Amino acid sequence: MLQPSIDDTEVWRHMPGTSWMLRRGSLLLLQVLIVSLCVCLTTLVAVRVQEANLRSATVERVTDVAESLATLPAVTEGIGDPDDTAVLQPLAELVRQASGVDYVVITDADGLRITHPNPSLVGLPVSTDPTAVLRGETFVGTEEGTLGRTLRAKVPVFADGVVIGAASVGLLERHISDDLDRAIGQLAPWALGSLVVGFIAATAVDLAVRRRVARLETELRELDVQRRLATVLREQTHEFTNRLHVLYGLVEADARREALDFIGTIVPVSVGTDPLVDDPRLAAVLAAHAAELSGGGGALRLVDGSRVLPGRVSDAALTVTANLLANAVEATDARGRVDVLVTADDTGFSVTVCDDGPGLDLAQRGRLFERGFSTKQRARRGGVEIPRGVGLALVRDLVRRSGGLLDVGQSPSGGARFSVTLPGQGTVVS
Repeated sequence: MLQPSIDDTEVWRHMPGTSWMLRRGSLLLLQVLIVSLCVCLTTLVAVRVQEANLRSATVERVTDVAESLATLPAVTEGIGDPDDTAVLQPLAELVRQASGVDYVVITDADGLRITHPNPSLVGLPVSTDPTAVLRGETFVGTEEGTLGRTLRAKVPVFADGVVIGAASVGLLERHISDDLDRAIGQLAPWALGSLVVGFIAATAVDLAVRRRVARLETELRELDVQRRLATVLREQTHEFTNRLHVLYGLVEADARREALDFIGTIVPVSVGTDPLVDDPRLAAVLAAHAAELSGGGGALRLVDGSRVLPGRVSDAALTVTANLLANAVEATDARGRVDVLVTADDTGFSVTVCDDGPGLDLAQRGRLFERGFSTKQRARRGGVEIPRGVGLALVRDLVRRSGGLLDVGQSPSGGARFSVTLPGQGTVVS
């Protein structure tokens, strides 16, 4: 188990600048706009189709009622009767109520009303031109009448092939609008539901894309670190090779003093001191960092309780310890104190490194083990930027591969504390 964990949210939160926020906001806004536009256009088309269907159904209804009324024997026989209003008014009212239309008007051959919902208008000429209908033509359309603007159908009434009157049936436009409003009211929840689902889907897509981009950003940063690290290593390979040649020559010539002096020009060394632990490789690592601290005015202290059996320090444990010590020395600028508690036996290896440096920034704790991340200012060597943020990333990787534990916290002196536990490997390292 590795702590603290580094997730995509943490990576995104610490991306430099606000460009990632703008990209995220722009992408989500674009998706929301597309969803909104699609839903609005679909709703508008649905409303138009509903309106057309409603108007078509109304036209069909008033036309059917008017045609049926014009062919009724009671109508053809009633027109021209001296008491035609008394005969046809009840019939017209019955048809109006049964068909759900707003008015049914029957006229004679002169265009005078025989029936009308308003009895005071009976016997008067119709309010619209009846000429075409009385010529035997059928009219369907919207006109302004005594009751208001109506969608109406006018059908001639024939008797023995002669037009003897007309049947007019209409429905007020406001009632058609009311029906359309009710239809839109039924459609509105579906449109709003589609918007909500679309917004949720857009947010889900945005989150998925954001996580994917975060992973790509992390991979690109790691690749950049690896590229810069490879560049520095290629530059230093020749230099290190030459130094190894010199060191090999001094050792071959049995010039021990000169060899140690040459090594001292490369890294701090502690000559003639007793080893801190009973493991030559780990003792050398501790001595090297102790010498570096001593040269800067600091000190390395092995905490009581440390116990290292010979040959129990694996390569992974040695690398972890070296990187944690290097991090602690760097945190104190080689002028502070570093305390080390280390144990190595058949059960496993554990090391705790504490320093009295500035400590950890809680806001950046999640990025400590991110490859390439460092709170230190970047340095350059030979015109090439020296990569930072490699040591702790290596520690994280080694602990993960070994199945160990990594814990980060505050040291008793207020600095940083790093603790690593690695399981026993079952073999003794020689």
